[in-house]
Amino acid sequence: MKKDSFRDQVVIVTGASAGIGRALALQLAAQEARVALAARRVERLEQVATECRKLGGEALVVPTDVSDEVQCKVLVEKTIAVFRRLDILINNAGLAASALFEDYPDLKLFHHTMGVNFYGAVYCTYYALPHLIQSHGRIVAISSLGGKAALPYNTPYNASKYAMHGFYDSLRMELKQHGVSVTLVCPWWVASEFHEAQLDKNGVPRGERGRAYYTKRTMTSDRCAAITLRAAARRRREVLIGPGHLAVWLKLLTPDFLDWLVIKVFLAGAVRQARKNLGISKN
Repeated sequence: MKKDSFRDQVVIVTGASAGIGRALALQLAAQEARVALAARRVERLEQVATECRKLGGEALVVPTDVSDEVQCKVLVEKTIAVFRRLDILINNAGLAASALFEDYPDLKLFHHTMGVNFYGAVYCTYYALPHLIQSHGRIVAISSLGGKAALPYNTPYNASKYAMHGFYDSLRMELKQHGVSVTLVCPWWVASEFHEAQLDKNGVPRGERGRAYYTKRTMTSDRCAAITLRAAARRRREVLIGPGHLAVWLKLLTPDFLDWLVIKVFLAGAVRQARKNLGISKN
């Protein structure tokens, strides 16, 4: 990827107040892109905007809850009003609720997760699409390996990511005639605030317990953002990060073994690491 691949490009980044979204915004700004920053936390967005401007980019703060269709429409309208065009839409906003499906007291968290992860991407795409067709632009969606091979205790999250893949795989074919590319990025675990904000069955964020799952080998948000922008510049179809390729092939060739592997190896390892990081003994 050229160092100035996104110079003067107008980019909307959702979930831009922290983690991968913030890293994407800063890396785009360093290439002198014009970035519309969307998220719910206004103060955090203003901080990111200041950092973007120091790096040489232009930044527009648009407080947005992507689960609200009207706010997504306003996000696109304000971006066009200020920057006069749109070249790239990066749907990054997301959250997770983690529990056994049978343990949820009701389905409010399931609807909420689908509203942010799936419908948020759909809403933003719908209103951005006329402008992206005009610019022969790019759509980038930050999905997850959970959209290719599911994990237990994550039914709302997995469902939202599987839906995202179906939506964008279909849309990609429709947009071929317009020269608009669709790139799905599927990260493995990334060190950010994502797991701290992960909700339990009652909608309570996990806080420090969520961050305890990260190790020194966990991918950084900066690294994930760099991989994402390189894929967007090349208009790649899909990017699998971490053990993604292995999981996809195992699911195709021996799905029962993949289920066993996830249950017996992945979950057990995650629990051990969390206990170690929190200083909790087996007893």
